[in-house]
Amino acid sequence: MQQTIEQLKDLKLFGFLEAWQEQQTLKTYHDLSFDERLVLLVEREHLRRQNQRLQRRLAQARLPIHASLDGVDFDVPRGLRKVQFLELAQGQWVQDRLSLILLGPTGVGKSFLASVLAEHLCRQGHCVRYIKTADLLLELKLAKADGSFQKLRKQFALYSLLVLDEWLRDPLSVMEAREILDLLDDRFRKTSCLFVTQVPVVQWHPQIQDPTLADAILDRIVHDSIRLSLKGESMRKLTSKLTSQKEQGDS
Repeated sequence: MQQTIEQLKDLKLFGFLEAWQEQQTLKTYHDLSFDERLVLLVEREHLRRQNQRLQRRLAQARLPIHASLDGVDFDVPRGLRKVQFLELAQGQWVQDRLSLILLGPTGVGKSFLASVLAEHLCRQGHCVRYIKTADLLLELKLAKADGSFQKLRKQFALYSLLVLDEWLRDPLSVMEAREILDLLDDRFRKTSCLFVTQVPVVQWHPQIQDPTLADAILDRIVHDSIRLSLKGESMRKLTSKLTSQKEQGDS
């Protein structure tokens, strides 16, 4: 049996081995048929591998915060419709290779909601990467300097969903606009993007220094993007202890 154990380890069937050792120890399993016990062994190994893949996807996504659908407060008045958001969480738009523009003022919860969508899509098997636009541009710049640019560019092209937070918070230089355009070209109607921004779409063009590049970038985004616009006060203000104390004092 020790040889069999070593063979299972060599095959990396650790879930199978763990379940088999459990079956050997607990009398509960002893009256089951061989086929019934085999089904349980295979199920344990399959579940272990599914969990491993999920953990790899979540690590790869680099989400700024842990967020789940259960954590979304739909009662806060910010223009977030529950049915619409839950539909977005199902990910049909990602399967259809569409993009999403998540727009709203500072503090309304855009990054949190984007993280919720990203984590939920990871759990559905999608490969996701979350990154601030400025950090993306820096990664591309460093990759050019060390010779890994083409590898990095191919890597970004493979993500099912690329979440670009703080989109156009800062104006894009001509060089930066070219990098973004190339990235969008790699993904156009092949994979999806989620643009998290406080800049209204009508103000995007002036944020890109070269008008021709601005036209090209917007042309690759606005026609295939769902828009989710939020409004209202900062969630940081609404959840602040000082705000709560002030309200109690006023009452």
